[in-house]
Amino acid sequence: MYAYCVQELRLSEDAAYKRIQAARAARQFPTLFAALADGRLHLSAVVLLAPYLTQENIDELLAAAAGRTKSEIEELLAQRFPRSETMALVQALPASPPQLAPAQVEAADPVPGASCPRQLAPGQVGPRGAKLAPVAPERFILQLTIGRSTQDKLSYAQELLGHALPSGDVAQVLDRALDALIERLEKRKCARARRPRPSKRSSNNPRHIPAHVRRAVWERDGGRCTFVSEAGRRCPARTRLEFDHVDEVGRASVAGVRLRCRAHNQYGAECTFGAEFMREKREAARRKAEARRQEMAAQAADEERRNAAQTQARAAAHEVVPWLRPLGFGADKARRAAARCETVPDASLERRVRLALTCFGPRTPSPG
Repeated sequence: MYAYCVQELRLSEDAAYKRIQAARAARQFPTLFAALADGRLHLSAVVLLAPYLTQENIDELLAAAAGRTKSEIEELLAQRFPRSETMALVQALPASPPQLAPAQVEAADPVPGASCPRQLAPGQVGPRGAKLAPVAPERFILQLTIGRSTQDKLSYAQELLGHALPSGDVAQVLDRALDALIERLEKRKCARARRPRPSKRSSNNPRHIPAHVRRAVWERDGGRCTFVSEAGRRCPARTRLEFDHVDEVGRASVAGVRLRCRAHNQYGAECTFGAEFMREKREAARRKAEARRQEMAAQAADEERRNAAQTQARAAAHEVVPWLRPLGFGADKARRAAARCETVPDASLERRVRLALTCFGPRTPSPG
């Protein structure tokens, strides 16, 4: 949707953000459509009101905000939903700072019961805390906030590269790190390799795409979605790309495979098989994934219970050792004897000691 607004409708990034967020709010509160259509509210007003709207207060808020400017609506919201005043200070940022829509200058406290979460309108596009801007030809400035673990990794990388980069320049460290990351991701995504070798593994799956086909298709399509609109514009998407079979039958070949973003890949499948069929397929896949997650959660819980039981059994056996040592048994023998008590961790200490002593048999008195 964001790409369509920017590429096809020629909207600015800010305008696209506002319209998408307003549309999402209006889907939950259809009254907003009528308020926008008759001019009672403008687009910025809807974006400002969206985080505070509930089914109980929507009529009241729309009536109060009708015909008001952006600044007047901000004052209205400050009166209706006051926030605690804070003094300027320097502090550690939260792990996941709230993402603001272009119309919002500062984050507001969420309203209990509000249906619209405070997030950047198109949740899967747009800036995510980092700011990248050109400052000179072939030069860019990058500003971002990192956590303690990232800072530790960066410092460690600078130390490891101390012989090659004595200055420890962060830009050069990031450049080398990105080279290594891109090489690994390209190998996994499109089977790129420095020295490609012919694949010796065959698959009976007709949907399987061999490595040499993936490499050739990626190079041919330039790592970009190949969907072309009726207006002749090619989709600009370079993320969430998938290898799509041109023909639904037959083995994969370079001519029979193309790159498509996930949205256009699903759109093509719906055109071929029908929207209802694909909806059922996606729902079945979701159910299967959910069942798999539940199965893995159950296995993890069972493993945790087994580990807890083993820990309890070892602790119960360890309690027996101090009672065996005064009887003249060495440390190794005492531990081996105590290990027998792991089968009865809930038994009394006396019973566990007696069970441990049974592994020694009757002791022969030394000649004296």
